[in-house]
Amino acid sequence: MAISVAAALHGSLNADHYAPCLASTSNSTRFSYLSSLQLPRDLRRLRIGNKGFKSGMRPRVLPPVEAKKQTFNSFDDLLAKSDKPVLVDFYATWCGPCQFMVPILEEVSASMNDKIQVVKIDTEKYPSIADKYRIEALPTFIIFKNGKPCDRFEGALNAKQLIERIEASLQVKQ
Repeated sequence: MAISVAAALHGSLNADHYAPCLASTSNSTRFSYLSSLQLPRDLRRLRIGNKGFKSGMRPRVLPPVEAKKQTFNSFDDLLAKSDKPVLVDFYATWCGPCQFMVPILEEVSASMNDKIQVVKIDTEKYPSIADKYRIEALPTFIIFKNGKPCDRFEGALNAKQLIERIEASLQVKQ
């Protein structure tokens, strides 16, 4: 099997740029030097590792999330003892849209603190709860009232949309 490789010179990779390096080389060495792939300096920093693309840029630092952790004997116990409706966010740590929802849920929780309690459940840690409520997409939100599901929706929403959905659900289902 024969493999043919063609290379084109980019403006920043022209032969004039390499002329000082090539002046003392033979024709065959000059050809091999020009035919090797020389990436621009910015792209040379890009490395492909075991965990995907890594660049020379600093990682994005997110503000710390302050969550109030509570322990209950069971999820049903949490729902039964709540004096207000409960918005449950079924999420996973590897889910991008779920991570997008973290600050939005904090904002909604703060603005609707008197109307609803926000609870997050990691579907990887509690697969039995996810199975019980047939969670098939992430993030999935279920609003529970009096211990029973009264509304369910999936996907990331902005704070305004989420608040509107919660208020509509609580007004209709009262």
